[in-house]
This record gives sequence, structure tokens and C-alpha cells, in this order.
Amino acid sequence: MYLCNMNAQETSNIKWTENLIIVDADYVDKVTFDLIVNFERMIGRRIPPADMSQWAVCVALDGGLREGAHETQLVLIHDKKNLKMENFKPSEYEKELNAQAFKDKNLGEFIINSYPVEDVVGKETFILDILKTVLEQKEVKRIMLIPDTESGETYNSLRTVLRNADDEEKHITVFAMQPMEGGNFRQEILGYSLMNALGIKSDEIK
Repeated sequence: MYLCNMNAQETSNIKWTENLIIVDADYVDKVTFDLIVNFERMIGRRIPPADMSQWAVCVALDGGLREGAHETQLVLIHDKKNLKMENFKPSEYEKELNAQAFKDKNLGEFIINSYPVEDVVGKETFILDILKTVLEQKEVKRIMLIPDTESGETYNSLRTVLRNADDEEKHITVFAMQPMEGGNFRQEILGYSLMNALGIKSDEIK
């Protein structure tokens, strides 16, 4: 089940996968940059860009996915002016990420799609629209959401949308850099998956 071609303002007529990772890619790229700068100073070595596939697998595991022949879709939402993620590899949305896929030996296939968002719509609105649509799709069982929880009213809007989500039908996990207040969903710390994808070992930061 693949996302069909659509522009950034359309969320109808989509075939969704059972597992879905929805990402504010600009926010994640910014957080990754901050981690690189801080940890290079702390551990005294250069840190390469984060491995996109490894990060997606880590997010899926943190979101509760376990070994099996799964199909997981990674949806990267970004401002139209940003053509790539500066701190990931691969990084270019259209040339290297959009409509690409990879297989993990333990978790199955991951399908990557990227969607540029026009300024008039805004990522928050687009993410909320996707989320509302996904909540109505019976085939979607697991949602992992990585919004920008550090600006505006995004987090409060998400809590409102997810307030009446059926926990038995949807396993929902929201990722943030620190624990957030309340919400009808599970929470995970975003930094752990990013550190793994950056190759930062726990024994380096003791």
C-alpha cells in the first residue's frame, strides 16, 4: 500500500500502510544539527550526518513495532523552500528520498515519501489534516508522530485531535525532545533515535 502521487494540499484518496511515521522534517533536521554541535564539543570527534534508514528503524522500534514482515511508511513534510535535510544522509527530498524504499532484515519494508508544503498552508495545518485523515483509516494500526513541539500551538492542537482516538484501534506515539504534558497517546524521547542514527555510543557520553 503506497501513497499515491499528490501535492502538499491533498490528503484524500491515499492508500495508507499499517504503520505510519509522520515527520516535520525541518524540525527534525534542526534538532539533529543541535545534537551534532553539542556532542562534537562533548566527545571531541566529528559526527557524520544521521543515517536516514537507521533513524526510521529506531523510530519504529521506539513506536512499538516488533520483528516481522511489516510495511511502514515514512512521511517527510517540509517547507517548499527547503530542498534537502542538511544533517541526514541521504538528504535531497526529490532526488534521494521521495518515492524510495528500503528493507530492514527485522522489520520489513520502509517506504519514504516527502511532501513540500506551501507557506499559505503551513506544516502544522498539513500535519493535522493528515492526522485527522489517518485516524479514520482502519488499515492504519500504528502512528508515530514527530511534530515541532517547540513552537506555536502545535502540541496543543495535536492533543485536541488525538483526544478521542481509540487506543485499541490505533497505537499512537508522539516523539519530543522532552516529556510533554498529558495527551491520549504514548510518548518517546526523540533524541534517543537520533543519537543512534548519528552513531553516538552511550559509553562516549558517560
